[in-house]
Amino acid sequence: MSDATAPPDPEHAVRLAAGRALFSGAVDFMRGVISINDLPDADMPEIAFAGRSNVGKSSLINALTGRKKLARASTEPGRTRELNFFDMSGRMRIVDLPGYGYAKAPKDVAARWIRLTRSYLWNRVNLKRVFLLIDSRHGIKPSDEELMDVLDSAAVGYQVVLTKIDKLTPAEVHKRLEETAGRVAGRPAAFPEISATSSTGRNGLDELRGAISTLALS
Repeated sequence: MSDATAPPDPEHAVRLAAGRALFSGAVDFMRGVISINDLPDADMPEIAFAGRSNVGKSSLINALTGRKKLARASTEPGRTRELNFFDMSGRMRIVDLPGYGYAKAPKDVAARWIRLTRSYLWNRVNLKRVFLLIDSRHGIKPSDEELMDVLDSAAVGYQVVLTKIDKLTPAEVHKRLEETAGRVAGRPAAFPEISATSSTGRNGLDELRGAISTLALS
């Protein structure tokens, strides 16, 4: 929660402006990858979006980029079944990882997603940060903690992003932020900053764009 009496923060303003500039450029779908051998060259920074199936990854990517259909949003959980790469004007790539935690996915399919995702997370040298999406209505689930364990073990930095905060009251959002901060405190690869967003309400998007911009090529 911001303090209306606090003096303006020039660095914060610069970061917000950099985020708007980054996301105002071209953002194009590159490829969907189902094998680690088909990854693009590791020649620019990448950020990845991860989260449980139906957490709103595709909707958030579309909202951040201002494109309605850049990432395929669906009410069918588990639709993203590959690593989807998006190029941001040659400055950065966004990677949409397969959703996890959907019990109805065939076991062999789920196992393939897990192997592909883990191999990417463990071996991608240009991966700058994973943005771990958590549905604000439900909070961190055991499957989210399992991915955090993987990221901690691989020393891959990650930042929690709460989604769908428009479904909660301001007091509930504040409570969820405090609860989430407590859950990630002490984890070695977790960033202390937690984003609260809504794709439909446009909440928190500028702040998240600003955070992402700090990881892009200048």
